[in-house]
Amino acid sequence: MGTIYITQEESFIGKTDERLQVKAEKKTLLDVPLIKVDGVVVLGRSTISPAALMELLERQIPLSFLTVNGKYLGRLEPQLTKNIFVRSAQWNVMQEPAKVTHVVRGFVRGKLKNYRNSFLRAQRENETLNLQDAITKLEQVIAPIDKTESIDSLRGLEGAGSAAYFGSFDKLIRAEGFSFESRRRRPPTDPINALLSFGYALLAHDIQSAVNIVGFDPYLGYLHTERYGRPSLALDLMEEFRPLVVDAVVLSAVNKRSLLPADFTTEPLSNAVRLSDEGLRTFLKLYEQKKQSKFKHPVLQRQCTYQEAFEIQARLLAKYLMGETQLYPPLVLK
Repeated sequence: MGTIYITQEESFIGKTDERLQVKAEKKTLLDVPLIKVDGVVVLGRSTISPAALMELLERQIPLSFLTVNGKYLGRLEPQLTKNIFVRSAQWNVMQEPAKVTHVVRGFVRGKLKNYRNSFLRAQRENETLNLQDAITKLEQVIAPIDKTESIDSLRGLEGAGSAAYFGSFDKLIRAEGFSFESRRRRPPTDPINALLSFGYALLAHDIQSAVNIVGFDPYLGYLHTERYGRPSLALDLMEEFRPLVVDAVVLSAVNKRSLLPADFTTEPLSNAVRLSDEGLRTFLKLYEQKKQSKFKHPVLQRQCTYQEAFEIQARLLAKYLMGETQLYPPLVLK
């Protein structure tokens, strides 16, 4: 089952025996064994019973709340793991600039190489597609990463690489009725940006869950600066997964016509674009399917799902910070 997404407004989330139930308007929308649930995400307004809350905490199942547009509001989760050694290493590394720089290089390199590889893959699959200029720009940005000592400079390379990627992202969209000019976040004013923003919010929830399982303090990051209430480390680890998971789902959803322009609505005052109820359910299903799809992990050399890879990457980071390995290997897939 994985993560449960509750999209029906004014739903009631309850527990009967060992099962989680979701009801609305006197109808049962969902009835699943709790043993199959990894997380619960509520979009919009819903009510949850005290018994269900206690059960989620006891089973260490995180409960997150998002607006219907995908804006993160907060989460309820069990106490941090008892692995104080991971958190101690995470904080102590702040006094070792070389180690911090190495980690940031890994996050930036992983993200930009996955950007480049996604363009190379798209060009192989469609010979008429010309992405060479963007690929060249990305390679020019990737080249100096290993020699760059300043974290601010690495952030600059990450920004330049992202600009090159999103500058040609529209060429990957083949479906009539969809287009992409530039990345717009607050609010997203077109369907593609709406899907990207919503997908990144879901991904942040999943990565933060993995970070908590491993025992990190999610609020102390290295690439993302410290900001009150921002899970910076989760956002750091999320970078290499953006093109692999969310961007791939968005492109597949529109190019394969799983989502149509009619699945989106525009709010009159803000011009914010959001998914319809049916479109939301479709996208969540596609996102969950992607998380459960398998690939061969290049470091472990075994099959794993993307859901498992979130935790694998967090554990590889923990091993590096604790001095058990010499490198942090970002997840890069060809």
